[in-house]
Amino acid sequence: MFEFIFLAVVIGIGGTALLDLWALLLKTTLGLPTPSWHLVGRWFAGMRNGRFVYRNGIADAAPVASELKIGWAMHYLVGIVFAAIVLLVWGVQWAHFPTFLPALVVGLVTVGAGWFILQPGMGVGVACSKAPNPTVARLQNVIGHVVFAIGMYGTALLVG
Repeated sequence: MFEFIFLAVVIGIGGTALLDLWALLLKTTLGLPTPSWHLVGRWFAGMRNGRFVYRNGIADAAPVASELKIGWAMHYLVGIVFAAIVLLVWGVQWAHFPTFLPALVVGLVTVGAGWFILQPGMGVGVACSKAPNPTVARLQNVIGHVVFAIGMYGTALLVG
Protein backbone atom coordinates (compact mmCIF):
# COMPACT_ATOMS: atom_id res chain seq x y z
CA MET A 1 0.00 0.00 0.00
CA PHE A 2 2.87 2.37 0.82
CA GLU A 3 4.38 1.77 -2.62
CA PHE A 4 1.05 2.53 -4.31
CA ILE A 5 0.63 5.82 -2.42
CA PHE A 6 4.27 6.81 -2.96
CA LEU A 7 4.10 6.13 -6.70
CA ALA A 8 0.73 7.90 -7.10
CA VAL A 9 2.08 10.98 -5.32
CA VAL A 10 5.37 11.11 -7.20
CA ILE A 11 3.90 10.31 -10.64
CA GLY A 12 0.96 12.67 -10.10
CA ILE A 13 3.24 15.50 -9.03
CA GLY A 14 5.56 14.82 -11.98
CA GLY A 15 2.72 14.90 -14.50
CA THR A 16 1.19 18.02 -12.97
CA ALA A 17 4.55 19.81 -12.81
CA LEU A 18 5.15 19.16 -16.52
CA LEU A 19 1.67 20.54 -17.24
CA ASP A 20 2.56 23.68 -15.28
CA LEU A 21 5.83 24.05 -17.18
CA TRP A 22 3.85 23.68 -20.42
CA ALA A 23 1.53 26.48 -19.32
CA LEU A 24 4.54 28.72 -18.61
CA LEU A 25 6.01 27.89 -22.01
CA LEU A 26 2.72 28.86 -23.70
CA LYS A 27 2.61 32.09 -21.73
CA THR A 28 6.21 32.95 -22.60
CA THR A 29 6.10 32.01 -26.28
CA LEU A 30 2.51 32.71 -27.29
CA GLY A 31 1.30 35.07 -24.57
CA LEU A 32 -1.47 32.69 -23.50
CA PRO A 33 -2.75 33.22 -19.97
CA THR A 34 -1.90 30.67 -17.30
CA PRO A 35 -4.77 28.95 -15.47
CA SER A 36 -6.52 31.00 -12.80
CA TRP A 37 -5.80 28.73 -9.84
CA HIS A 38 -7.31 31.20 -7.39
CA LEU A 39 -10.68 30.73 -9.12
CA VAL A 40 -10.30 26.95 -8.96
CA GLY A 41 -9.56 27.35 -5.26
CA ARG A 42 -12.66 29.52 -4.85
CA TRP A 43 -14.75 26.82 -6.56
CA PHE A 44 -13.39 24.04 -4.37
CA ALA A 45 -13.76 26.18 -1.23
CA GLY A 46 -17.41 26.81 -2.09
CA MET A 47 -18.09 23.09 -1.87
CA ARG A 48 -17.76 23.31 1.94
CA ASN A 49 -21.00 25.32 1.88
CA GLY A 50 -22.71 23.04 -0.62
CA ARG A 51 -22.09 25.35 -3.58
CA PHE A 52 -21.01 23.37 -6.63
CA VAL A 53 -22.27 25.48 -9.55
CA TYR A 54 -21.73 29.17 -10.32
CA ARG A 55 -23.98 29.82 -13.31
CA ASN A 56 -22.82 33.43 -13.72
CA GLY A 57 -19.17 32.45 -13.40
CA ILE A 58 -16.89 31.85 -10.47
CA ALA A 59 -15.21 35.22 -10.97
CA ASP A 60 -18.39 36.93 -9.74
CA ALA A 61 -18.36 34.96 -6.48
CA ALA A 62 -16.86 36.54 -3.40
CA PRO A 63 -13.16 35.81 -2.90
CA VAL A 64 -12.26 33.17 -0.32
CA ALA A 65 -9.35 33.26 2.12
CA SER A 66 -6.35 31.32 0.76
CA GLU A 67 -8.13 30.56 -2.52
CA LEU A 68 -4.87 30.61 -4.49
CA LYS A 69 -3.27 28.09 -2.11
CA ILE A 70 -6.41 25.95 -2.23
CA GLY A 71 -6.41 26.07 -6.04
CA TRP A 72 -2.77 25.00 -6.33
CA ALA A 73 -3.22 22.25 -3.73
CA MET A 74 -6.29 20.88 -5.47
CA HIS A 75 -4.56 21.07 -8.86
CA TYR A 76 -1.79 18.80 -7.57
CA LEU A 77 -4.17 16.59 -5.57
CA VAL A 78 -6.23 15.94 -8.70
CA GLY A 79 -3.02 15.07 -10.57
CA ILE A 80 -2.19 12.56 -7.83
CA VAL A 81 -5.68 11.05 -8.04
CA PHE A 82 -5.35 10.69 -11.83
CA ALA A 83 -1.97 8.96 -11.36
CA ALA A 84 -3.59 6.67 -8.80
CA ILE A 85 -6.18 5.73 -11.44
CA VAL A 86 -3.38 4.59 -13.76
CA LEU A 87 -1.97 2.46 -10.96
CA LEU A 88 -5.37 1.06 -9.99
CA VAL A 89 -6.27 0.05 -13.53
CA TRP A 90 -2.86 -1.13 -14.77
CA GLY A 91 -1.32 -2.07 -11.42
CA VAL A 92 1.71 -0.84 -9.55
CA GLN A 93 3.85 -2.88 -11.93
CA TRP A 94 3.05 -0.30 -14.62
CA ALA A 95 5.28 2.17 -12.75
CA HIS A 96 8.16 -0.31 -12.88
CA PHE A 97 7.71 -1.06 -16.59
CA PRO A 98 5.79 1.95 -17.88
CA THR A 99 4.32 2.22 -21.34
CA PHE A 100 2.84 5.42 -22.68
CA LEU A 101 -0.63 4.12 -23.63
CA PRO A 102 -2.05 3.78 -20.07
CA ALA A 103 -0.93 7.31 -19.17
CA LEU A 104 -2.39 8.63 -22.43
CA VAL A 105 -5.71 6.85 -21.92
CA VAL A 106 -6.12 8.29 -18.42
CA GLY A 107 -4.91 11.69 -19.60
CA LEU A 108 -7.50 11.82 -22.37
CA VAL A 109 -10.36 10.30 -20.37
CA THR A 110 -9.80 12.80 -17.56
CA VAL A 111 -10.38 15.70 -19.94
CA GLY A 112 -13.99 14.83 -19.17
CA ALA A 113 -13.51 15.82 -15.52
CA GLY A 114 -12.75 19.34 -16.65
CA TRP A 115 -15.38 19.46 -19.36
CA PHE A 116 -18.27 17.97 -17.40
CA ILE A 117 -17.51 18.83 -13.76
CA LEU A 118 -15.04 21.70 -13.28
CA GLN A 119 -15.95 23.99 -16.17
CA PRO A 120 -19.74 23.77 -15.80
CA GLY A 121 -19.36 24.19 -12.04
CA MET A 122 -17.29 27.32 -12.52
CA GLY A 123 -19.81 28.76 -14.98
CA VAL A 124 -17.81 28.23 -18.19
CA GLY A 125 -20.33 25.72 -19.53
CA VAL A 126 -19.93 22.13 -20.63
CA ALA A 127 -16.60 21.75 -22.46
CA CYS A 128 -15.95 25.51 -22.27
CA SER A 129 -19.08 26.25 -24.29
CA LYS A 130 -19.31 29.74 -22.74
CA ALA A 131 -15.62 30.57 -23.24
CA PRO A 132 -14.74 33.38 -25.67
CA ASN A 133 -13.33 30.77 -28.07
CA PRO A 134 -14.59 27.31 -27.05
CA THR A 135 -12.70 25.46 -29.79
CA VAL A 136 -9.34 26.89 -28.73
CA ALA A 137 -10.13 26.23 -25.05
CA ARG A 138 -11.07 22.61 -25.81
CA LEU A 139 -7.92 22.10 -27.85
CA GLN A 140 -5.83 23.52 -25.00
CA ASN A 141 -7.59 21.15 -22.57
CA VAL A 142 -6.84 18.09 -24.70
CA ILE A 143 -3.23 19.09 -25.39
CA GLY A 144 -2.72 19.90 -21.71
CA HIS A 145 -3.93 16.46 -20.67
CA VAL A 146 -1.63 14.83 -23.24
CA VAL A 147 1.25 16.82 -21.74
CA PHE A 148 0.15 15.62 -18.29
CA ALA A 149 0.20 12.03 -19.61
CA ILE A 150 3.72 12.55 -20.96
CA GLY A 151 4.71 13.85 -17.53
CA MET A 152 3.24 10.83 -15.77
CA TYR A 153 4.95 8.45 -18.16
CA GLY A 154 8.28 10.27 -17.91
CA THR A 155 8.12 10.35 -14.13
CA ALA A 156 7.33 6.63 -14.03
CA LEU A 157 10.39 6.00 -16.21
CA LEU A 158 12.50 7.95 -13.72
CA VAL A 159 11.19 6.42 -10.49
CA GLY A 160 10.13 2.94 -11.61
